[in-house]
Amino acid sequence: MVNAPSYNPNNRSSRQSFTMRNRVITDAMEPGSTVKPFVVLAALEAGIADENTIIDTGNGIMQIGGSRVRDTSKVGKANLAKILQKSSNIGVAKLALDMPLEALLGMYSSIGYGQLSGLNLVGETTGIFPNRRRWSQFEIATLAFGYGISITPLQLAHAYATLGNGGLYQPVHIIESNQQDLSKQVIDHDDAMSVLHMLEAVTQPGGTATRAAVPGYRVAAKTGTSRKAAAGGYSDEYVAITSGVAPVSDPRIALVVVINEPQGDQYYGGAVAGPVFSEIMKGALQILNVAPDENQFQQ
Repeated sequence: MVNAPSYNPNNRSSRQSFTMRNRVITDAMEPGSTVKPFVVLAALEAGIADENTIIDTGNGIMQIGGSRVRDTSKVGKANLAKILQKSSNIGVAKLALDMPLEALLGMYSSIGYGQLSGLNLVGETTGIFPNRRRWSQFEIATLAFGYGISITPLQLAHAYATLGNGGLYQPVHIIESNQQDLSKQVIDHDDAMSVLHMLEAVTQPGGTATRAAVPGYRVAAKTGTSRKAAAGGYSDEYVAITSGVAPVSDPRIALVVVINEPQGDQYYGGAVAGPVFSEIMKGALQILNVAPDENQFQQ
């Protein structure tokens, strides 16, 4: 867990309270497109789609009641892998609307959203997990691309660790505890591996996370860009996120990079958080002595 800007504990005169927060556990954000792999997983688990399912995203605009769901680039007719690679909001919205709402909320809940991680660190928040009696179609659609729910970076990293772990959910801890095994299988192993391989295409040419790739390693990643909530709606500030797992051949590390309020025209997760993700992942894999993948683009 790393925060920047931070503070020097040896120099208390320059200390400012906002630099002392461990934002990994205290700051909840709407995760944006980084939740899309779990919508695809929920669809696979609910049996409403499989790897060969084709979704028609039309011309990139979907009308739901008085609201619109838009895609940043037209995707047309696409399978699940392409929906993730191109990060189609319409694609995942259609999946969410086709499945029982309990299937989607159940998936989010099973991977730890809306719950404390069990780290027992001071200041940890659970985020906001919506619990309403009535849901509009548009609210369900936006839930599929990461709006209307807020999670901490730790919860997001934990979810990706569960994905990389073949759907086995294990409590996170700082000091390894061998006393009891609290792990539980929350996602079908084959479905988890299938989605992990889909996410590998996101870091390859044509995907939104090409800058998150690490030379020599197979990396599965997903980018997200979410507008920051403000009083009465959304502000013009963004949060840029890249989250992923490496190496795909034998997952060892799950990593989430969150850039708060990136400046300039390039504020998308892939452009801002992607290169940081790549550098950190590369260093971590080397420190752990993880051997590079051979023939990384061949299955």
